[in-house]
This record gives sequence, C-alpha cells and structure tokens, in this order.
Amino acid sequence: MGADQTDAVDCWMGPEAIRERLPHRYPFLMVDQVVDYTPGESISALRNVSASEPWVPGHFPEKTIMPGVLLVESMAQACGLLAYVTREAEPDVEMPATPPLFYLVGVDEARFKQPACPGDQLAINARLDRVVRGIWLFKARIEVNGRLVTSAGIRCTMGAS
Repeated sequence: MGADQTDAVDCWMGPEAIRERLPHRYPFLMVDQVVDYTPGESISALRNVSASEPWVPGHFPEKTIMPGVLLVESMAQACGLLAYVTREAEPDVEMPATPPLFYLVGVDEARFKQPACPGDQLAINARLDRVVRGIWLFKARIEVNGRLVTSAGIRCTMGAS
C-alpha cells in the first residue's frame, strides 16, 4: 500500500458529522452531505431540495422556485464547514465542544442564473480565497445537473459558540 493510501483522510461527511460542525438545525440546515473537501482549499457538498420544505407553498404557488436567500445561505453553510475543517486540520488548535457560530458578514457579486426547484439536487462548491483579519473570503457556486444556478463571493467570520 502506497503512502498516499495510508495517509488518506476521509473527506466525506454525512448529516451527523455536519451537525457536529454547524450549529444549524432543521428547517434551516441547508447542507445534506459533504462529498469531498480539502482543508484550506475547497469543499463540495449536496443539498436535496424537497417539495415538503416550509417555503414551498408560498414561493411561488404557480411555479415553485427556491428563494435566492436560501441559495446564498446554502453556500454560506458550505463555506462555514470548510472554515471549520480548515481549523480542525491546523496543528495544536483546540476546537470548541459545540459548533461555533459562523456569521455571514458579506455577499459579493451574487448572480442568479437559473432557478432551483423541488426535486433538484444542489451541487454546492466553495473555494477558500483568503483570510484577512478574521474574515474568511470564499468563492462559491451552486449547480444543478452541471448548469450554474448561482454564484457569489461569501464573507464570514467565526464567533464564539
């Protein structure tokens, strides 16, 4: 077995691992699973949009589409997970017993290219751009079936639990 196989880290997270790292809970937990991540670099996550979500009856009754603010929140939560696993990977860092609050402090250049609807699976991808004075800057995007739905620069800061 090669060194790259023995040193491999499991870069997948299911719902339990996500709940250990994010303070959000239903109905506001917007990431269902993480399919891959590299601390300090990037994360790929999934969100299944269900017809039973609380916003469905009112947005919009004639043609249901996921609200843009929830798409942005989905990207922000994926970015929060990337920040958390990045901190976890740092040597000699003591992580809090409960997930820290990760505050959204800015959204830059948000673009909405096509709607997301119940039945869609959102592929959420985020890349850490840099950290400046405690502000984490990310580039994030959501695709459905390989087509861009939305993209934005996400700015967050990690607070106390």
